[in-house]
Amino acid sequence: MSAHSEHYLTDDEENTLLQIARASLEAYVRESREINLDEFPLTDALIERHGAFVTLRNRGHLRGCIGYTTNSAPLAEAICENAINAAARDPRFMPVTPEELPDITIEISALTPGETPETPFKRVNDISEIVLGRDGLYIERPPQRGGLLLPQVPVEQGWDLVQFLSGVCRKAGYPDGAWKDKGTLLYRFSAQVFSEKE
Repeated sequence: MSAHSEHYLTDDEENTLLQIARASLEAYVRESREINLDEFPLTDALIERHGAFVTLRNRGHLRGCIGYTTNSAPLAEAICENAINAAARDPRFMPVTPEELPDITIEISALTPGETPETPFKRVNDISEIVLGRDGLYIERPPQRGGLLLPQVPVEQGWDLVQFLSGVCRKAGYPDGAWKDKGTLLYRFSAQVFSEKE
């Protein structure tokens, strides 16, 4: 099983976003400054509003992952900001240090459009709609906060569908079977996932 992401960005656009994420990461970690996006070739797709996540790994081990689930910022801006957020604001980790930068690889998940212009989410009415490797999951039980897992997670973990559903419940702090409960909202979403070469 492999992650098969939905494509709306060209190879050149992927490379531009990876360059933006890398430049943003390096500038912030080394000099506490933000970069100027005008220095990059921004196409129409890169200034469309999309949710996006930036994942940092140090020699293959997760080192930070933060993103926006709403389509509220231009994609290039979301990548720029979340490269910094993943490095400095993921509460699970200490901030990335300059010494670590050569060992860090960047992965981007650019979320694809959902049911409405504001969101990448599609409501799950039956779990047979979920395709492992294509879909990420978001679960919530209002008014509690929700939990989200990216499409690549079950592939990397070797999970089946029930394990993926249990995993997103745990991410939200719910019991494993909470996805079955009345009043629980379950959504799927997809992303174009790409990364720097390790």
